[in-house]
Amino acid sequence: MSDAITKIEGITKESTQSMIDEALEIYPEKAKKKRAPHLAPNAGEGACVKSNRKTVPGIMSARGCAYAGAKGVVWGPIRDMVHVSHGPVGCGWYSWGTRRNLMTGINGVNQFAMQFTSDFQEKDIVYGGDKKLKQLLVEAKELFPLAKGISVLSECPVGLIGDDINAVAKQSAKELDIPIIPCNCEGFRGVSQSLGHHISNDTIRDHIIGTREFAEPETPYDIALIGDYNIGGDVWSVKPLLEEIGLNVKSVWTGDGELEKIAATHRVKLNLIHCYRSMNYMCRVMEEKYGIPWLEFNFFGPTKIRESLRKIADFFDDTIKEKVEAAIAKYDPLMQAVIDEYRPRLEGKKVMLYVGGLRPRHTVNAYADLGMTVVGSGYEFAHGDDYERTSPEMPEATVIYDDASEHELEEFVHKLRPDLVGSGIKEKYLFQKMGIPFRQMHSWDYSGPYHAYNGFPIFARDVDMAINSPTWSLVKAPF
Repeated sequence: MSDAITKIEGITKESTQSMIDEALEIYPEKAKKKRAPHLAPNAGEGACVKSNRKTVPGIMSARGCAYAGAKGVVWGPIRDMVHVSHGPVGCGWYSWGTRRNLMTGINGVNQFAMQFTSDFQEKDIVYGGDKKLKQLLVEAKELFPLAKGISVLSECPVGLIGDDINAVAKQSAKELDIPIIPCNCEGFRGVSQSLGHHISNDTIRDHIIGTREFAEPETPYDIALIGDYNIGGDVWSVKPLLEEIGLNVKSVWTGDGELEKIAATHRVKLNLIHCYRSMNYMCRVMEEKYGIPWLEFNFFGPTKIRESLRKIADFFDDTIKEKVEAAIAKYDPLMQAVIDEYRPRLEGKKVMLYVGGLRPRHTVNAYADLGMTVVGSGYEFAHGDDYERTSPEMPEATVIYDDASEHELEEFVHKLRPDLVGSGIKEKYLFQKMGIPFRQMHSWDYSGPYHAYNGFPIFARDVDMAINSPTWSLVKAPF
């Protein structure tokens, strides 16, 4: 159990449960019964809430769909592929660069952070879009000859009318002599974007992994960085640190990722996974099929960076262990200087979090490093094992919520009065209008990186800038 398990004055299991009961009162009896198991005081261990269930109809959800999980999370950040959204332009437009997955290279030449959509029209719904897709693939190959592959990500209408993207992809791959990977990730599948992650992992398993080999000779220190999507340049902060301690980062999944290196990942000695929710499926596949062990790590804040580095070093020999201790000795004073600067301004401040993947638990100790306390945390699309990992990180009796509605979050904010809310773009303006500082914790609010030693000073600066801005004294909430 984490050292973060503490009691917060004024927060008890009874007070938190009372807050939850009051928030549920507005619902009809049937909806109240369905939502109640998804909200609970933290018990310190185990999954204290239900998760991965259908959203109750009529109750606003912040979740994304399977298509968003496939396109926006897993496939989209791979830099040297063209990623085609097959369906109407609405979802295709949403898919364009919404998560700030930064890429190396020249856009349109050897990296493709661009919008590609088949732009379904009414006639395509009636007569099918297979021919349009085939023509699109030909044009993509002609326009972008340096692309190493193409992914085809299906939107809702494709599944409803029965377009066979798998057959088109298979035939076009032969004709165009380029890997074309179909991903049947229609938005209506599953209960959230989490299924899109799983489907994407399965397509990588079936079409990509094991089809290439690394050009460089193998070493005992070859690793893959899994589940980091280079939001605001996070990969560019993590990778140099891992290399500084003597490891060879042979591939990254999938932030600033490269198709051929991802395809050769079956040759590494260890998979280091950052976002457990989106990529644990593939880590398990590689463990079962290729015997590659995997390790979850957390590079948010100096406490967890130190802990994770030592956990990684335990997998390797004394050479790596010595380099890890040297890195810790080098960076600890620098991080302490950051803490000394910002902690006096942030000590005792309260935070509420509501994000998608790993951040509702991974960032808890980063706030604690700055003297802050997370009083509420939850996920949009987590599973039970995510909450099992979250409970030990959270203080006792604080509220944990799964797939929370805007109403529930608003009620909890009114009762807990946090000094900062960290969530997504859909929540940002509501809470700012309430006069509460906010950080967009899906994509770092146009800042970053936040990972590793390079990221912590930026994280601390942004939190301080949000909370201590003089503008909040001028904001008067209308409610």
